[in-house]
Order: sequence, then C-alpha cells, then structure tokens
Amino acid sequence: MTTPQTLTADDLTPVHTEQLRDVLTRPSLSYWQDAWLRLKANRRALISLWIVIGLLLFTIVGPLLWSVDPAAQDLDQISQPPGVNRTAILVDTSLEWTGDILADETPVAQGLRQAGTADTQAVRLRWDPMPEATGGYRIYRNLFPVGSEKAYGLPLVMSMSQTWFEDRLDLRPRTYYYSVVPLNETGEYSGEAQTIALELQRVITFDEARKRGLVKEGESLAAGSTVELKLHPLGTDYLGRDLLARLMHGARVSLFIGMVAPLLYVMFGIVYGATAGFIGGAVDAVMMRFADFVVALPFLLFMILFKFIFQVEAGESGIMPMLVALVILSWPSTSRLVRGQILQIREEGYIGAARLLGAKTPYLVLRHMIPNTMGVILVTLTFAVPSAIFTEAFLSFIGMGVAPPTPSWGSMCNEGIKTMLTTPHELIFPALLISITVLAFNLLGDGLRDALDARMRSRE
Repeated sequence: MTTPQTLTADDLTPVHTEQLRDVLTRPSLSYWQDAWLRLKANRRALISLWIVIGLLLFTIVGPLLWSVDPAAQDLDQISQPPGVNRTAILVDTSLEWTGDILADETPVAQGLRQAGTADTQAVRLRWDPMPEATGGYRIYRNLFPVGSEKAYGLPLVMSMSQTWFEDRLDLRPRTYYYSVVPLNETGEYSGEAQTIALELQRVITFDEARKRGLVKEGESLAAGSTVELKLHPLGTDYLGRDLLARLMHGARVSLFIGMVAPLLYVMFGIVYGATAGFIGGAVDAVMMRFADFVVALPFLLFMILFKFIFQVEAGESGIMPMLVALVILSWPSTSRLVRGQILQIREEGYIGAARLLGAKTPYLVLRHMIPNTMGVILVTLTFAVPSAIFTEAFLSFIGMGVAPPTPSWGSMCNEGIKTMLTTPHELIFPALLISITVLAFNLLGDGLRDALDARMRSRE
C-alpha cells in the first residue's frame, strides 16, 4: 500500500493569464487550415513549394521577359559558356588568298609561320620548302598540343605541292595547333612535322555587324574598332542558339508532359478505383485484375506502337504519343490507393447515416468518399509529376520523345552529352533543372503527406 504524497507550492507551476486566455480563445481550425499550418512548419516542403512556383514563373513569364528566339543561331558564338568575352573586332571582308606576300608578314622568319593576322575569318600559313616532301604536304589542325604520340588532329588538306595554305573552316576564338607533314611519292610521312600554335581573335565584318544590329545606323567606326556581340547569359549550344531561351521553352514541353499527363491519369484512376471500391464483390475483383493486367504492359512497346498510330515520322516530336502512353498505362497505382481508401471509408458511420437518409451512390462517392481521400490524391499527384518529367526526359534522351529542333530538357541533355568534355554547360544546365524539379516535387509530396495525415494530430 503506497503512501499518498503531499504537494507543496513549489511543485505547482503557475499559469499566466495571457497564456490561458490564448488557449481558451484559440479559434478552431478546419482540416485544410491545419494542413497548411503543418506544411508551413516543414521548411523543406515550403522551400520546395517556392521552387515549384519559381519553375512555373520561369516557364510562363520567362519567355515574355527574355524574348529571344530559341531557334535563332548566333554563328559568331557557337558553344560559348556563360561569362565568356563577347567583344569582336571590326574588319573588312577578307578576300581569298593566293599566296602573295602580305603587308604585315615577316618574310625573314624560317619554318612554319603565320602570314598576316590570324583571326576567326581566316588563318594564313607559309613554310619553307622541305627537300624530303617529294609527294607534297599534308596540313593538320588540332585543338590540343601535339605530343610524342604525333596526334596531329583534323586533316585539312591531304596532299598539296605549294608552300602556303589558307584555313577558313569553322574558326573560333581559341588556340589552334597547325602541323605541316612532308610526304613521299606513296603518300607516307617522309620527315618531321612542323607545328605552330596560333591564338585566334574574334572578328566580324562591317556588313555582318550592321545586319545583326551591332552597329547603329549612321554610326561610323573604323577597322579595328571593338563591338559587343549579343548577350547569352547561360551561353549557347553547338549551333549558337541561346541556352536560356531553349531552357525556358523546353520547360514548357517538360512541365506540360509532367503535369497534364499525371492530372489525366490520376483523375481516371480516382474514378476507376472509387467505383471498384464502392461496388465491391465480383465487380471489384474483375476491375482490379484488369488493373494488374495494365501494370504488366511494357511502356516502351506501347510508346513505339502509338508513334506508328499517330504517324510520327523520324525527326518529329512524339509529344502526343508520349502523353497517350502515360495516361493509358500509369493510372493503376492511383486506382489502387483510392480503392483502399474507399473500402475503409464506406464502413464509416456517416456513410451509413447518409444511406439511411436516402443518398444515392453517385452522391455518396462524389460528396463524401472522394473528398475524404483528397489528401492521398494530392500526395499521389505530387509524386506522379516528377515521375512523368523523368519519363519524358528519359524518352527524349534516347531519341523516342521530343525531337530537335523542339527543345525539351531531355533532348537538350541528349545534345549536350555529345560535347560534355569540351562544353559541359550544354549538359549541366538542363540536367540541373531536371534534378531540381524532380527533387522539389518529391520533397513537396513528402511534406503534403505529413501535413494531410490526420493521424499526425494524435501524435503531438
């Protein structure tokens, strides 16, 4: 038998009048108000919500603020990373060179040498005759220094007899390594190659500058003046197209697939699962076996089939076949979740009371059951969106989704991976947007799941 304890004044904690008044007068919250407060308390979910809103503004408002044609090519700035020098020097149009001595050439130099200026308009080379070159010369151009392995690079001319050469092939403002190799009568190397490194400066002709609006009307500039080329905040791709504009327009395609497709198949799954769960019995069993059959269907096979049905030719964008394939094959998971909720809710007391009052089946499903499963539906939708975005990116990456020149994040990754060693920004930016979008929707879905779970109230 235990002895009763005596409480003293020190064991009691006083309650302030203000705290007591706040507790007694706190207004009652609805289910959605309480869910919103819980969501705001989840910092990761709230940040993810703002990221999703920012992505929507980037997609909708962005092209209005940055009105650059995503298909327009800037041939002076091909595969340029962000923050690169955009200055160009005005020059006159260069005429074809015939090997004559130029005014700015140094004739006393020996070996392989530069003749005149080397810029993005033309590179002129001259070298002394080599006695061992009985079969002529072969000219190479490389982006990297030539080492002991003798990897000379791109062959520009296979065989020639003159001792001068002019290069006009896709020149860019960077350092090139030119090599001249002597050949014998059979076309084999017959001596040591001569190599020279030339750093090219970006130039633009007066006519091209006026055509692109870089020189204002009536403005007179002398040759050698500097002009600023068009701004590309995130750089350009391998065709000189603005990467920021392509990311904005690509977001429209990726988010259209990622939001419309889940919205359609989630709505169908809601109706299908609610019908099966409410009717029950043999009808429920047959409907769920059909859902199991749909789950077993191969997605890629149906994607190819729908491309034939919609007569999508090679090189055309398969947005509609992708949308139809996602809607037809992705609804079973939602229907299973809704069916489980309906099976639980239909046994609740308020459902029985509604039946006694004469409520019909459509009213019970639409007015009572589906609204009470809305939390599960919203969470399912937020998790379905990143899955659809990733599916679109994957299909476009392997060439079965959106085809160039229509931009999408997946197709841009497919284009950027080909040049990721030399111009990694073409791959990094679309891949980063895909990762951020998928992560934001997943974290938002996780936060909604915690916020909409009514059982969380009893744990606090």
